[in-house]
Amino acid sequence: MTSNPVPVLTLDGPSGAGKGTVGTRCADRLGWHYLDSGAIYRAVAWRALSDGIAPDDDEGLRRLCRTLHFQSVAKPGDVVDIYVNNRNVTSEVRGEEVAVHTSRIATRPVVRESLLKLQRHSRELPGLVADGRDMGTVVFTDATTKVFITASADVRAQRRYKQLKDKGLDGNLRALLEAIKERDARDSGRAVSPLKPAGDATVLDTSDMSIDEVVSAVLDLVNQHLHPIRPDRNK
Repeated sequence: MTSNPVPVLTLDGPSGAGKGTVGTRCADRLGWHYLDSGAIYRAVAWRALSDGIAPDDDEGLRRLCRTLHFQSVAKPGDVVDIYVNNRNVTSEVRGEEVAVHTSRIATRPVVRESLLKLQRHSRELPGLVADGRDMGTVVFTDATTKVFITASADVRAQRRYKQLKDKGLDGNLRALLEAIKERDARDSGRAVSPLKPAGDATVLDTSDMSIDEVVSAVLDLVNQHLHPIRPDRNK
């Protein structure tokens, strides 16, 4: 059990593994706060674009991060609202231009270091569910429960393809698969906070699991860590 009185569930894993959906549902079931760490980087990218800060302007990015007030709010229906300085910017941070800019600044050491305090500030009672790529390895190393959610690249591409179709959008399955493989290689091979399971994380392959099954498995792990079975000393 962590020495910090506020329990934390970290959900790390590659793109398309379902961390967001699992995270919002777990937060709802537990009644805990929710941190979409990926959205923080998109929020920084959005502000940087708005303020004309270049991806290689470390000092400008440092100042931006210091003044950023961020909040992600999970809502029914697997919806997450993103607030920056008390303004709802959910639609703005999801844009393609912001996505491209995010990929350019997310690996900047100055950005990752500056956002550590902001992310850790989300740790409030009764608890926190945090999803991302380095939540258990860097941000919340003393988390109560750490889970690394993964699935095969083929399955993740199929899931993304279905999401696009359900929204009435076009998608190329082969292109999606290649993009996922490239993203995996980039995230796993980067020098700063590479994508990998924490040493004390439970690795959960969801390739053949439904969302409900994943949520149930994760909540079982949380319950085991919050209420460990103690040996009967009388035996």
